Amino acid sequence: MRQVLEGSHAISEAVRLARVQVTAGYPITPQTHIIEAISEHFADGTMTGRFIPVESEHSSMAAVVGAATTGVRTFTATSSHGLALMHEILFIASSVRMPIVMLVANRAVSAPINIWADHSDIMPERDTGWVQIFAENGQEVYDLTLMAFKIAEDKRVLLPTMVNMDGFTLSHVIEPVVMLDQAEVDGLLPPFEAARMLDPEKPHTIGPFGDGTVYTEVKMAQDAALAAAAGVFDEVTAEFAQKFGNQYQAIETYQCDDAETIIISMGSVGETARSAVDEMRAGGQKVGQLSIRLWRPFPLARFKEAVAGAQNLAILDRHLIPGCQGGPIGLEARSAFYQDQNGPCIFDFVAGLGGRELSRATFKEIVRQAATGEPQKNNHTFLDVRLS
Repeated sequence: MRQVLEGSHAISEAVRLARVQVTAGYPITPQTHIIEAISEHFADGTMTGRFIPVESEHSSMAAVVGAATTGVRTFTATSSHGLALMHEILFIASSVRMPIVMLVANRAVSAPINIWADHSDIMPERDTGWVQIFAENGQEVYDLTLMAFKIAEDKRVLLPTMVNMDGFTLSHVIEPVVMLDQAEVDGLLPPFEAARMLDPEKPHTIGPFGDGTVYTEVKMAQDAALAAAAGVFDEVTAEFAQKFGNQYQAIETYQCDDAETIIISMGSVGETARSAVDEMRAGGQKVGQLSIRLWRPFPLARFKEAVAGAQNLAILDRHLIPGCQGGPIGLEARSAFYQDQNGPCIFDFVAGLGGRELSRATFKEIVRQAATGEPQKNNHTFLDVRLS
C-alpha cells in the first residue's frame, strides 16, 4: 500500500509494525517527530509495551540497554548533540551485545548552532561497534529500519544497529512510500527471542568488570560479530528483495562499468549525484556514481572491486576531520588502495556541511577538479565548493 508521508512518520510506522515493546526517547531536532509519533502509538494502543520519556539522550540509551537485557525488542532515535550525549552508552550497548535499533537523523554539531544536515554527528560514533547503515530516500529509510531489527537480532550478529537519514532532507520531506501490512512484516521479522537476558530464575551478570586477562578476547569477539554482519546484511536484503521487490546492496553503483571518474557519496545526495552523472554522460563524459549504504562494517573488498578500472575517485565527505587532509570516506578509500601502484587517483571533497546545498553543479565541479588533478596540485582538500 502506497502512502504519502514524511520520512519521520515512515520510521514510526516501521517501528510499530516491528512490534517494538520498549521505546525510550527525548526530543531533539530533527528527529522529534519520530519519537512523538511512536509515543502516540503507545498511547492509542496501536503499540503494546512501554514508552519511556526520559530527561536526556544519555538516559534514553541507558533505558533501552536496560530494557533489552530483560528480553524485549527496543528502539530509540536521536540527532546531533543527543547522539554525542549517548556516546559512552553506545560502547556499552555494543559490548554487551544488545540488538537495539536506533534511527539517527543526521545533523550538524555546534558551534555555531546549526540544525541542518551533515554527517558530523555520526562520524565521531563510527568506532562504537554498532552496525551503521545509510539511507537515500524515504522508502529506503522505511525498508532499512525494518531490516535493521532482523540484522541486529541475528544470532551471528547480536549488535545494535543505527539507520542514518539526513535530517530535514529526509526526516521532514513528504514523499510516497510503499508500506507493508502487519502480516508481511511478521513474515519477515519473527517474534523477538533474546539470546542474552537477565533472569531471576537463572542469576548471572551482563557487562561485569573485565581486566586485561579477558578484555581483548571480548573485543575480538565483538569485532568478529561486526564482520559477520556484512554477510547477514546481504542475506536479509536478499530476502527482502525476494519478498517485496526492493533491492539493496552494501555498495550501489551507477554507470561505473566504463567510468573514468566515479563520484562516491553516502546518504541522500546520491540521487542528486546520479542526476549529475546523467547530464555529464549526455555530454560525453565517462562518469559514474557509487553510494555507500553499509558504513560499518565497511565492505572494503566490494568497494575496491566496484571502482576497479576508474582513473579518478571524486569523494564527497559531509564531515571534516580537523587536522586531517580530507574526511572519513576518503580515508577508507585511501586504505583500500594503500601501496597499490595501479589504483585510482583519490580526491576528497568536504562539502555540504551544515546543510549547504549540494546541487548537480557541485558534482560537475568536483568531477572537473578531479579530472584535471587540481586538488592534488594544490595539495589540500577543497572545502565546500560554492557555485552561483
